Amino acid sequence: MTVIVPTFNESPNVGPLVELIEIALAGVDAEVLFVDDSTDDTPEAVARAARAARIPVRLLHRDEPVGGLSGAVVDGLVASASTWCVVMDGDLQHPPEIIPALLEAGRSSGADVAVASRYTGDGSSVGLAGVVRRLVSSVSTTLTRAMFPVRLADCTDPMTGFFAVRRDALDLDELHPRGFKVLLEILARNQLTVTEIPFVFGERHAGESKASFAQGFQFLAQLTSLRFGRMSRFAAIGVFGALVNLTLVALMTGLGAGYVAAVLVAAETTILMNFLLQERFVFRDLRHEGRSTSHRFWQSIAFNNVDTAIRLPIVVVLVATLHWAAVLATAVTLVVAFLARFAFLSRIVYRPRSRRPVAGESETETVAVERAT
Repeated sequence: MTVIVPTFNESPNVGPLVELIEIALAGVDAEVLFVDDSTDDTPEAVARAARAARIPVRLLHRDEPVGGLSGAVVDGLVASASTWCVVMDGDLQHPPEIIPALLEAGRSSGADVAVASRYTGDGSSVGLAGVVRRLVSSVSTTLTRAMFPVRLADCTDPMTGFFAVRRDALDLDELHPRGFKVLLEILARNQLTVTEIPFVFGERHAGESKASFAQGFQFLAQLTSLRFGRMSRFAAIGVFGALVNLTLVALMTGLGAGYVAAVLVAAETTILMNFLLQERFVFRDLRHEGRSTSHRFWQSIAFNNVDTAIRLPIVVVLVATLHWAAVLATAVTLVVAFLARFAFLSRIVYRPRSRRPVAGESETETVAVERAT
């Protein structure tokens, strides 16, 4: 078996973690694989731990951390040849002593995945820092299970980062890692049987938590992508942009501005905002298809301004002739423009390059470079 530990600046925790894993897996044919995206001396800490350990310790250092923590785990799965892989954090909040129980649960039940759950039996999330984080974790878990009632029917803690998986049960090519909720990615994209054991989420031993507001947005983007796909993420941003647009129109007209000026200012503001959000959450995986950021920006701006130029006369007619409210007229034209905008961005601005392999070229690329310890 392989214990896969994704790390980012966890240098103080590496040595103690390896020692505890070594004790827990005494007599087991196992290795520890650190998949590291660190900017500190974590690779050196792994090398020191490898020299002192009685079990094999490997390092897979990624100079380009594609996919974040989830990408690190997938790269670890690719680099492993073991029957079972255990995924756990490198901060000692996942107790290594229950790894044997996790493996035994998977093997004895015949399940594909054995999950260490904070929300079954005697499990607990007490190690999360503060009441707010525990509440966010609980609400996120409830929301996630509600969105995947079939795939997560047997998993009470799809947000955990501590689980064992039978490697040959996975279709690694189907995984599109992003963010940090890799178990959700695995369960949502594969039909797997699940068993669980309870565990108590411990307190951080050293270093700082990586949780952030940005990770919250990443999680929402991941959840939306898994459940609905690219168009729904685009729609979500479009709805948000429309609300901003309507709010600006309402504010400006309420303050006495003409509706034409209000519509123009609101449109230009939301065009810029939507471009930035789409780059980050909708077309992030297509940003490196041979077109520069400026090229994508100006194409998007040009299309949206043409769209505005077409919509504005329609708004004028609806308001001046049919006596519609400016907000209602703007809303109707925004809805009509949605499909055309998505089609243009998908097929023109972010059009993927051909994936047909060139003669003599491998169809897959190595995304991580392994360094011997």
